[in-house]
Amino acid sequence: MGLQTYEINHIERLRKLAPECMVLLKSDGSFPLEVPGKMALYGSGSRRTIKGGTGSGDVNVRAYTTIEQGLAKAGFNITTSDWLDAYDAVWEEEYKTFRAGLKAKIEAEGMSGLLETLGVAMPEPEYSIPLKGEGDTAVYVLARNSGEGADRKAEMGDMKLSAAEIRDILQLAEQYPKFLLVLNVGGVVDLSPVLERVKNILILSQLGISVGDSFADVLLGKAYPSGKLASTWAAWEDYCTVGDFGDLDDTRYREGIYVGYRYFDTVGNQPLFPFGFGLSYTAFSIEPGVPTMKGTKVTVPVTVRNTGAHRGKEVVQLYVSVPEGKLDQPYQVLAGFGKTRELAPGDKENLDICFEMEGLASYDEESSCRILEAGDYLLRLGNSSRNTEVVGTVCLEDTVELERVSHVGGTPDFRDWKPEGAKRGLGSIGISGERIAFHLSASAFTPVTYTAPKVDEEALALAKTLTDSELAYLCTGVFVDDETKYLIGNAGVTVAGAVGETTTLLRDKGIPNLVMSDGPAGLRLSRQYGLDEQGAYPLEAEEQEAFKELLPEALLNILLGIYPAAAGQNRNGEIREQNCTAIPVGTALAQSWNPAVCQECGDIVGEEMKRFGVHLWLAPAMNIHRNPLCGRNFEYFSEDPLISGKMAVGIILGAQKHPGCGATVKHFVCNNQETNRFNSNSAVSERALRDIYLRGFEIAIKEAAPLAVMSSYNLLNGEHTSQRHDLMEIVLREEWGFEGIVMSDWVPAGKPSVDDKKYPRACASGSIAAGNDIMMPGGRKHHEDLMNALNNEAVAYPLTRTNLEKCASRMIAMAWKLAGQ
Repeated sequence: MGLQTYEINHIERLRKLAPECMVLLKSDGSFPLEVPGKMALYGSGSRRTIKGGTGSGDVNVRAYTTIEQGLAKAGFNITTSDWLDAYDAVWEEEYKTFRAGLKAKIEAEGMSGLLETLGVAMPEPEYSIPLKGEGDTAVYVLARNSGEGADRKAEMGDMKLSAAEIRDILQLAEQYPKFLLVLNVGGVVDLSPVLERVKNILILSQLGISVGDSFADVLLGKAYPSGKLASTWAAWEDYCTVGDFGDLDDTRYREGIYVGYRYFDTVGNQPLFPFGFGLSYTAFSIEPGVPTMKGTKVTVPVTVRNTGAHRGKEVVQLYVSVPEGKLDQPYQVLAGFGKTRELAPGDKENLDICFEMEGLASYDEESSCRILEAGDYLLRLGNSSRNTEVVGTVCLEDTVELERVSHVGGTPDFRDWKPEGAKRGLGSIGISGERIAFHLSASAFTPVTYTAPKVDEEALALAKTLTDSELAYLCTGVFVDDETKYLIGNAGVTVAGAVGETTTLLRDKGIPNLVMSDGPAGLRLSRQYGLDEQGAYPLEAEEQEAFKELLPEALLNILLGIYPAAAGQNRNGEIREQNCTAIPVGTALAQSWNPAVCQECGDIVGEEMKRFGVHLWLAPAMNIHRNPLCGRNFEYFSEDPLISGKMAVGIILGAQKHPGCGATVKHFVCNNQETNRFNSNSAVSERALRDIYLRGFEIAIKEAAPLAVMSSYNLLNGEHTSQRHDLMEIVLREEWGFEGIVMSDWVPAGKPSVDDKKYPRACASGSIAAGNDIMMPGGRKHHEDLMNALNNEAVAYPLTRTNLEKCASRMIAMAWKLAGQ
């Protein structure tokens, strides 16, 4: 079957959007090229282009365009096919050795070894292949992959460049008059060994299905990069080492609020490229106007003019230096931003960069209040965190208690680190010369009030008529007797390849089931499935061949059991396709600094949800880039909670504009590493939790009202997030007014356990008792746990009938909302 109309439409839309996600780091004016010609193409990502990371963040597409293919289609004569062939041979041999090592580890360690190797990406192999391409233009595409289940390493071939990469990149920079280093990566790579001598560097990122075509458009000037960094890029040695990362049991976030640019700007460490940085094919001037204030809303008018010779878009960023008083503060925080429309040479646009003062509040643990302290709030305008000027000041006369909240999240066994000296990193906090100042008193602020979430009385009434067992079924994902398949992320029964569903057992009582698809780079479904009189059935699982190759037979049988591929062999139904579209990864979307781009991507996915019968998309993923080694950073947006929240708002609004479709923000909360992800404890102060890690979720929920939230695997200060009543009920529902459902991440039920961990996995009874409405992906052991805990004070997490009715009624209401009564 050829490309269908919707596929063509989605690919073309993404091809036009993708350049907004590309970040031009260095330029000497050699690019764009005027016409296609001879191209010397090198690097791992040229032919093995990565559209997106591995694991649940992957999308099973019909096909996508690689860099080599995109350049060839654009008319380039690739003169290095021999080099690419030779590299492929090296890669294949290295990959055999790599997979053999993983298999040996799994054979020796069983389930523990499997869990520790899921998502592990092979480091870039060393090689020695002569550089003999023809032409005066060369492109080296450096690629890095990562994914769910494993973190990256600060080693050569991963976070750091390999020796072969350093050698070839430097040689190409000398050999070719025009040389472009292209980064086909989902996260930071330490470029310090080559940075000085390479004059043109582009972060292509991982852009989904149109990656190769979009790159060709940018190389030829048919489009242009207009992205900015959403996370700081630095040499590995310069990142903050105050807190732990990747510890097996307890990871202590000792750095507190000093994450990303908040750390670099405050202590004065010079990154390779700062937060918010990005060049263009053209140049811009940014002329601030006179700031204004209405109530507590600050507006800085800006005129942006294209002063160069090419079309382009510019991003204007507004930072604020918050005064220190009782609480220490970073040098500055992002408060607002805006992106221009396309500006032709000589064209200009007037933007208003706005923010509410309330958005600058900090959490005071002692009083359990969000506060704004008295003093001068300096407004800093520019186009990166290291290129700003002060344009005004808000003088707050009195300290304001904006909101008194509950103590949540528990208490770690340490005090947060604080930098020595107040805001010493970028020089004096004061300024000289004229400035616009506003005086603001506490009376300008409106006290925060809470409105209790609505209870669907009809759904609750139905829940009260159900048996205990039926309520427990509603609070676990759908399951059948064979539960062994669920660990590999394909627990759906209605839609082939869906990651999970709610129970199908209560349809006769007017409760339809909900289908969930993984994300966040698009829907992750089986490309092909069979359909006969018995309904839809899967064919070969996308992952099955990889598992067969990797796992010893005994473990393969445990995981796959009678995996549905076997069932398909005995059925002769019509073969159908589900071709989904891979959108740019989360980090790439954040680099657009444009919520409208995110909204259009969400709209594309929403259209496919309607087409394939998916009700809940497990996206957006919005954990903070706390450390560049997190294996799932490519799925997440940024090191900054404002950018994370605003980009998530765009995704949610785009997807949920389609009736019957809901977005699921995840992973709630502090899921910032993959090492020991089922059993890892994130130890975080309440201030860091409130000001950094919860803030993006708060923005997304208050501004876009997602229909679902997914709790995370990890523990928070000694208790699983799904089992924390303070997170599930107090923060989400009482403080933020969330009215959707909360699901767990995919916690295996009744699987062979790993007994050598300090902390246990989350359990169904503890999660439902806390207000986590449904335990996914489901399984008989989850159901049995709920039934055993019901009215049983002897268990660790006793349940009441009221607990079950409350969670089940929310599931019923959501089923009615999305799937109809």
